[in-house]
Amino acid sequence: MSPPSSREAAAPVKPAPLSLTLRINGDSRTLSVAPWTTLLDLLRDHLDLTGTKKGCDHGQCGACTVLIDGRRVLSCLTLAVMRDGAEITTIEGLARGGELHPLQQAFIDHDAFQCGYCTPGQICSAAGLIAEGRATTREEIRELMSGNICRCGAYPNIVGAIEQAMGGGR
Repeated sequence: MSPPSSREAAAPVKPAPLSLTLRINGDSRTLSVAPWTTLLDLLRDHLDLTGTKKGCDHGQCGACTVLIDGRRVLSCLTLAVMRDGAEITTIEGLARGGELHPLQQAFIDHDAFQCGYCTPGQICSAAGLIAEGRATTREEIRELMSGNICRCGAYPNIVGAIEQAMGGGR
């Protein structure tokens, strides 16, 4: 048996998929993914949860925001395997028993979207913001939501919707 040629020796080695278990929108899921799979790609491509959007894919726009263990996280910058065992909530998991989450209803009430592309990330980020309990004024809401960009400029309505969900708006 002859030694491998230089061409064979240079062939890249494909890493084996890694197994992880996540609780996604209340359901436990065990998956095998490549080590470089982002949480965003896992949600969209492996689980068909397409509500979470891929905007910039660089963590600059916030369209991919989901909640991980109740905290808002940019899923495009998060490797799925790093979150093994975590509780993930996407826009699809906010409504319960056929009723919209108060933020979802507030976004409708305030017409807080135009094209709607950023809306899932805006709503998930707002849910995390409310859970953090740090925002008490419109200015604080705007500052703490600044990582979520709306190209349509619906910011006043978004802030109004968040205020409503917090109990301070109409």
